[in-house]
Amino acid sequence: MTEPHRPGVPGRRRLRIVHLFPDLLNVYGDAGNVRTIVVRAEARGILVDVAEVRAGSRSVPAADILLIGGGQDREQLAVARALAEHGAAIRDEIAAGAALLAVCGGLQNLGWSYRHSGGDIIAGPGILDLRTEAGPTRMVGPVLAAMRGGPGAWSGRDEVVGFENHAGRTWLGPSARPFAMVEIGHGNNGQDGTEGILAMPGEDGLAGLRIGTYLHGPVLPRNPQIADALIAAAMARGAQSADLAPLDDADEWGAHDAYASRSRERRTRERRLPRPLQRLVAPLRSLIGF
Repeated sequence: MTEPHRPGVPGRRRLRIVHLFPDLLNVYGDAGNVRTIVVRAEARGILVDVAEVRAGSRSVPAADILLIGGGQDREQLAVARALAEHGAAIRDEIAAGAALLAVCGGLQNLGWSYRHSGGDIIAGPGILDLRTEAGPTRMVGPVLAAMRGGPGAWSGRDEVVGFENHAGRTWLGPSARPFAMVEIGHGNNGQDGTEGILAMPGEDGLAGLRIGTYLHGPVLPRNPQIADALIAAAMARGAQSADLAPLDDADEWGAHDAYASRSRERRTRERRLPRPLQRLVAPLRSLIGF
């Protein structure tokens, strides 16, 4: 974003961000999602406070936006133990209107259950209507997907890009809607074309917007419309205005479009490979990062 980072204006709008378990769930730069929200909010004169909930935290601070990232099975087991204590408080914040972005392992932990690679089932708080089980192979690579109807129709930009690297196969509840449908990539489970989960304010009795996705990168810098949807949903609480002044997003959309173009070009190249070679490509992606 080319507009300068400006401090908030006293007496104006305020945004409280709570980063959940950054000590356990923060792979592929997911902490950058917090930074993106801060910069885009402060550039609009919104005062921003950032707090963290760590594994040993005693309480969940009041929040307008909750963000949680991804991790491996060991870290997710630790998060599951922490959610046994804090899950109800996190649900209460969302029920009262806090928005949520849950990425990869965070998405899995906030569902109903996750069967990890050892066979044990981790129970979750059901904040997201989904269940996950570990699969025999990892699903790795760039993702291009078309987002479904959402806040403000995503400001006219419904394509989302990012990078997935997960063994989990996630299945949405019968009435849940996906966040997006994949053009390139595996998505939730490699079978039904869905990516993530989207729950609009008021659904399931929770007033907050909920977005779950497998997309790393981090996802928000190259998809500014999602960041703004979270900010607007959070600001709509109480008497605060949800109107967001437009920002100069030339850099963000340049990065978005370059990633999309690069991903489509690579798909074209890979389709020309013999099938045995195509099967060798996916495991290498987790080593080279793309």
